Amino acid sequence: MIPFTKAHACGNDFLIISEEDAHDYDKAELTRRLCERNTGIGADGVEFFHWTGDSSGRIRLHNSDGSIAEISGNGTRCVAAWMAEERGAQPGDQFSVETDAGPRLCTIKEFRDSEVDGPTTLITADMDVPEFEERTVDLADGTSIDGIHVSMGNPNFVIVLDTPTPNQFLGGNPLDASERTLSMLDFSINDRSWDDIGEEICHHPDFPDQTNVIFVHILGSESEPIHQAAIRIFERGVGPTSSSGTGTSASATALIAFFDADHELEIIAPGGAQNVSWQGPGEKLYLTGPATLIARGEAW
Repeated sequence: MIPFTKAHACGNDFLIISEEDAHDYDKAELTRRLCERNTGIGADGVEFFHWTGDSSGRIRLHNSDGSIAEISGNGTRCVAAWMAEERGAQPGDQFSVETDAGPRLCTIKEFRDSEVDGPTTLITADMDVPEFEERTVDLADGTSIDGIHVSMGNPNFVIVLDTPTPNQFLGGNPLDASERTLSMLDFSINDRSWDDIGEEICHHPDFPDQTNVIFVHILGSESEPIHQAAIRIFERGVGPTSSSGTGTSASATALIAFFDADHELEIIAPGGAQNVSWQGPGEKLYLTGPATLIARGEAW
């Protein structure tokens, strides 16, 4: 039997399993089996963990298809929330999580506990310095997609859509990012759904190691500074996901670097909102969002 903890960050869910407990297993096969939604526990990936110190640990992330990813921003925060519970942490405590993309320092901001959401930890993660460049991808149907390739330690292709913002549909009323408003957003391109295009770009020859694909709608009035955006995510090794920490970070990078957005941004994914603070090129980016422990158990 393999002990596990299940956690999620804005619906992006992970299993946390000790490296020692998984030592005798093929981790790719084990991940595929456990992440299966109908016959397994269900998750977007598995974070295999071992302690390296009293407040530090090492993780190796396998996506739900068994492939290895350098890092997940949400998965890293889920692990940090688990570490905080294991160590009885207090707000202000910090945990260093070593990933395949390097160490990420996670600061505990707040603990929340409710009968509805379960034990949730608000965490700010140091996501390191993003690297970015403009890039165009030519699709099989001849469509050229302009985007921004952002490395957050993993690859992300960010597409900022130029379709009307929601308040134009609402007659110019101030945007409050309500569910009704967000549901009106159309992320399709040339009558192709965003997830269809995301899958093609993810597996495009321009990205031999595949890439996450993030679709971005800027929210608010054209006359106001950009401080909020909505996203959809096609994640390599998984498919459409409810949230992505690195995708959120990459989206904010693109908006700040190329669209003169505020240095403090709220990025809203289907699973919820996260906040990004980034002062610009050459500076570290900080991602703040919740991580919730869902369950503990044992799996065959």
